[in-house]
Amino acid sequence: MSTVRVRFAPSPTGELHVGGLRTALFNFLFAKHHGGTFVLRIEDTDRTRYVQNAEQRLIDMLEWAGVSPDEGPHKGGPCGPYRQSERLELYQAAAAQLIEQGQAYKCYCTPEELDEMRKAQVARGLPPKYDGRHRNLTEDDRRAFEAEGRVPVVRMRLPDRDERIVVDDLVRGKVVFNSAQLDDQVLIKSDGYPTYHLAVVVDDNAMGITHVLRAEEWLPSVPKHLYLYRWLGYELPQFVHLPLLLNPDRSKMSKRMGDVSVESYRDNGYLPEAMFNFLALLGWNPGNDQELFGRDALIEAFSIERIGKAGAVFDRDKLDWMNQHYIGQLSVDGLYEAVQPFLAGTPYAGQDADLMKKILATVQPALVRLTDVPAHLGVFFRDDAAPVDSQVEQLLKDTAAKAVFGAFRDAATAQDEWNRQAFMLVMKQVQKQTGQKGKALWAPMRAAITLENEGPDLGEVVEVFGKTKTIERIQQAIAR
Repeated sequence: MSTVRVRFAPSPTGELHVGGLRTALFNFLFAKHHGGTFVLRIEDTDRTRYVQNAEQRLIDMLEWAGVSPDEGPHKGGPCGPYRQSERLELYQAAAAQLIEQGQAYKCYCTPEELDEMRKAQVARGLPPKYDGRHRNLTEDDRRAFEAEGRVPVVRMRLPDRDERIVVDDLVRGKVVFNSAQLDDQVLIKSDGYPTYHLAVVVDDNAMGITHVLRAEEWLPSVPKHLYLYRWLGYELPQFVHLPLLLNPDRSKMSKRMGDVSVESYRDNGYLPEAMFNFLALLGWNPGNDQELFGRDALIEAFSIERIGKAGAVFDRDKLDWMNQHYIGQLSVDGLYEAVQPFLAGTPYAGQDADLMKKILATVQPALVRLTDVPAHLGVFFRDDAAPVDSQVEQLLKDTAAKAVFGAFRDAATAQDEWNRQAFMLVMKQVQKQTGQKGKALWAPMRAAITLENEGPDLGEVVEVFGKTKTIERIQQAIAR
């Protein structure tokens, strides 16, 4: 295979969609697997939808997710500039070439005329499309329209006779279209900016793109692009159209269906490693049951041949499972750094770092998302001795529990060293002395020490509390 060059080409119209990140990720994995180059190109020619700062946010999310481009507007490279708004001369030159060759023409139709045309077609039961009314204007016609102040667009001129068009897609095989299904696509808008169809062909050629991996929704546009490649004398890239992302009900995943932006997942406590792993398996499979992959393992295993055609369901439960796994893999120092944004504005911000790391190591197995952290910290920092609910209150009043508390207090007071192992030794003594075991032993002890009926390993909790605080909680339980 020749040197692979692929690109991700988002429009800066808002936040990066998880579907967009999946597309970027597949391009990245394919490029890295083949030792190739991953290019970021910003397609910002639709000025009506342009959003200030959206480009930087797109870049930030790619970098956060570990899908880092080799070339792009923030990194430069040999094929710049990497913003389409800075490449207008290329598109104008291509349009001029097509006009000169008779494969494009200027159209002076007003928006109102086009709207009336489409309404009339729909009324007759026809598919709405441009009817070619300005295909063969004379020079006098053009001068007359320009005298009215009309600014033309440039349209491609499709063949007069129907043609069979075959799109060779590496995932979907040969997909057949007919030119009668198409219309004379606008290539240059009245504002001088290109449409996607011209710009993408010109740029992919100029940037040496060998493989176009993009969303399935662009497949119907490929026949128009094939004409442009042929007319402009460009070499065709290989096309790969990726399966849709679906909601659990198999509807298309879209912004109307809730959180779909990458930023929202980051801000809701998902790790980039989890998103990287999870999205890689949406539409691609390794050929076995393996689900957990590190970055390098995914690069090694990835291949276009294992991309599926069917839509891929975005299973939030599986993402949560993966995220919990990757949180569990963090070092205590790494977890401490990762949770800082989620502690800001809470009573736990700015607490002693060594103490917080001990606590985080205790609650780490229970964390599904980093946003869960504050809810697990109250037990370690609360000063009052009020049970959280009536069930805990009842456990503390039980006569057998009082005997357990007294035995524990005496045995713990006599214990010199205090850590998890010492606590477990004391609990064995209490069990032997009182005859209580299992839930009858442990439930009231948890209630007395944490004032809650569930939580992290009790031995790790008392190690964080220390001997004095642990015995104080037991004393408070006895006194109730």
